[in-house]
Amino acid sequence: MTKTAGNQRFRYKRTVLDERDISRTIRRMAGQLIEQHDDLESLLLIGIHTRGVPLAERLRDEIQKLEGVEVALGTLDITLYRDDLSTIAPQPVIKGTQFPVVDLDDRVVVLADDVLYTGRTVRAALDELTDYGRPKAVRLAVLIDRGHRELPIQADVIGKTLPTARSETVEVAFKGTDGEDCVRLFERQSDGDAA
Repeated sequence: MTKTAGNQRFRYKRTVLDERDISRTIRRMAGQLIEQHDDLESLLLIGIHTRGVPLAERLRDEIQKLEGVEVALGTLDITLYRDDLSTIAPQPVIKGTQFPVVDLDDRVVVLADDVLYTGRTVRAALDELTDYGRPKAVRLAVLIDRGHRELPIQADVIGKTLPTARSETVEVAFKGTDGEDCVRLFERQSDGDAA
């Protein structure tokens, strides 16, 4: 199995998490969020588009199952806050930012994303978040932390730490966006590799 991203080809290496692993991991992450926050009603889960959104939804659902509290849920589109905007596409697609509350002050915001890599996505998310207010605190929950940080950013809740090489890429799929739950590891193919 291969996949193409931009002008690069990647070869499948292995499945890191399957459907059952992802469910178990998200349940554990939700438990950690519950332990870290006494007042769940002041929590605001914000999924970073694209796959941070289904992660935030699943965390919200697990918290509701475990505690009977429906945590507020929002989405954040960081496209216009990216530091590489000029290189990603001539006309980037904007998915929109939505919060269920007007005032972020006095809220603990938990940003959710699928993979933490260089930290640049989270930096863009923090920049955008400040345009909407000054939360009491901002936390970060990620399904996969693959290392290779370029900015001093650290997750508060991590589903799985996955050491990777820079030549590798992590692909997260959720049923809601991709039709299946899994995390796969791919490796960049050099020009001399056979397809």
